[in-house]
Parts: sequence; C-alpha cells; structure tokens
Amino acid sequence: VQLQASGGGLVQAGGSLRLSCTASGRTFRMVGWFRQAPGKEREFVAAIIWSGGATSYADSVKGRFTISRDRAKNTVYLQMNSLKPEDTAVYYCAADFSTIISTMRLADAYDYWGQGTEVTVSS
Repeated sequence: VQLQASGGGLVQAGGSLRLSCTASGRTFRMVGWFRQAPGKEREFVAAIIWSGGATSYADSVKGRFTISRDRAKNTVYLQMNSLKPEDTAVYYCAADFSTIISTMRLADAYDYWGQGTEVTVSS
C-alpha cells in the first residue's frame, strides 16, 4: 500500500496549485493533507472521508482550499487557490482505513503517509 503525492511547485501569491494523492494497493477510507513549513510543526490542512465525502478544513485554508476525491482514479485532490506566502510548506498526504470523523484533523489517526510535495508561494 503506497501513497504518491504530486503537484507541488513554485507559484506567485494569489495563484493556484492542485495537489494529487494517489493510493495504490487498496482504497483508503480517510485521506488527509498536512503541511510542514521550515522550522514549524506539521499541521492539519484538510481531510475527506472517502465513502460519504465529509470534509474538514483548517481555519487558515477554509474558503481557499478544496479537497475532493476521484473514485475511478483512487485519487484525492487538494485544490489550492488564492495562495499566500504563508502557505509555503512541504505538503503530505496521509490515509487510513478508519473513518472516525472526530480524528480527521489528527496526524496520529493516519497510518500511511506519502513522501511529501513542496509548495513555494512567492510574494
């Protein structure tokens, strides 16, 4: 079971990027995105429950980021609009076979992690 994250890059403030997280081997029940900026702790960004589509967002990205899933491709996307320099970080996708909605925002709830994709937003 592997997670492959992609889509990061360099973008100017106000721009957009779409990150992808593709799972191979099995279909996960809960997928989240976390990020870690230089010198800071990893933080929750967004998460989605695969079956029902319930989502959760960090306050800092609400209204700008959208998490979605493509069942056919076994892929979760993170559409990031109106990017700000403070969004600069390495973004990680994480997944788990549980569907405990109350834990969606907790990194410890996820057993599987992708390799990270770097997002840099210039001012």
